[in-house]
Amino acid sequence: MKFRTTISWLLLPLTMWYAVGVAVRNFLYALGIKRQEAPHITTIGVGNLSTGGTGKTPHVEYLVELLSERYRTAVLSRGYKRKSKGFVLDDGSHDSALLGDEPAMIARKHPNVQVAVCENRVEGVKRLMEVPEVLEGQEGQEEEVDNSPQLVILDDVLQHRAIKPSINLLLTEYRHPYFKDYILPYGNLREFRSGRYRASIVIVTKSPARLNPIEKHNIINDLKLQNYQKVFFSYFKYGPLQTFDGSPADIDLRRLDHVLVVTGIAHPEPMLDELRRSCKVQHLRFADHHDYNSHDIARIAEAFKAMSGSRKIIITTEKDAVRTQGLVGELPVYILPIKVAFHQDGDMVFDRVIESAVRENISFLSKLSIWS
Repeated sequence: MKFRTTISWLLLPLTMWYAVGVAVRNFLYALGIKRQEAPHITTIGVGNLSTGGTGKTPHVEYLVELLSERYRTAVLSRGYKRKSKGFVLDDGSHDSALLGDEPAMIARKHPNVQVAVCENRVEGVKRLMEVPEVLEGQEGQEEEVDNSPQLVILDDVLQHRAIKPSINLLLTEYRHPYFKDYILPYGNLREFRSGRYRASIVIVTKSPARLNPIEKHNIINDLKLQNYQKVFFSYFKYGPLQTFDGSPADIDLRRLDHVLVVTGIAHPEPMLDELRRSCKVQHLRFADHHDYNSHDIARIAEAFKAMSGSRKIIITTEKDAVRTQGLVGELPVYILPIKVAFHQDGDMVFDRVIESAVRENISFLSKLSIWS
């Protein structure tokens, strides 16, 4: 901690220049010199003020599961650390090299949803709206069916000011809330705390499954939100262990001697806390979005071999599984899936708020298209 504090103070001059750049950029958007575009389609933006670790992907998946059965839904992301450029639409291969790990994971788990990546979100939405599907008609004739989405969920878009989502969700982590953080590189915020006002919904993520009402009240006060903004508290629910192909693994963690947990995510603490309730845990940590190679797998295998006991396994995250699939060989690696839940029937309240906003926005845009 002392080393971190020393480095932070040394980086203070860079922080000031970065802050000036962010302030000028936001001022240009406020004046309209830099233009924002609101696409003629319903969009939900999911973002944060910090550099990562707030659980955006599980919340994107929650929205997908909530809305995709009712509306043609697409997910658009930048595709962090992908090896491709420009607009790429998943072709069914779920290739993490082309899409990035998180979009590839979403594409694999939700085949009924279009998943695309593009650095330019405005261009990405336009390209998604142009995607047709050609089907064979009953009499052998081909007919073109509109396969463009009715709803696009925009992953990590809060700082991408060129596009203005219909609904903006801001995520902040329970253990690392934005009101206790500072702007880069002194802290971990990508912009000023005032960026929170662009969101209509704020979600405090990764909170404890049992949340103290007084602590919840204090956090809401510290968020310093406006009357138009709604606040929800979410937490992770962990499912049974799975194999790489998604099949359930019949493993009782309480009967194991040791578990090696391998993560390449920003804040693995909630996952570790969950596992420590059932078994002895040794943690091997890699950087967020780490691109695993054979050397890393050898390091994992060595750490696993060095653990005592014969009843032991390796557990990793769904995101890490996308990047290690095909590399782990015979190692007994299992996946711990997670899902988002909300406190005090908050899931039902949250669901109603989102469903109502999406329904009204889609209805408004359809009427607008009739008169345009």
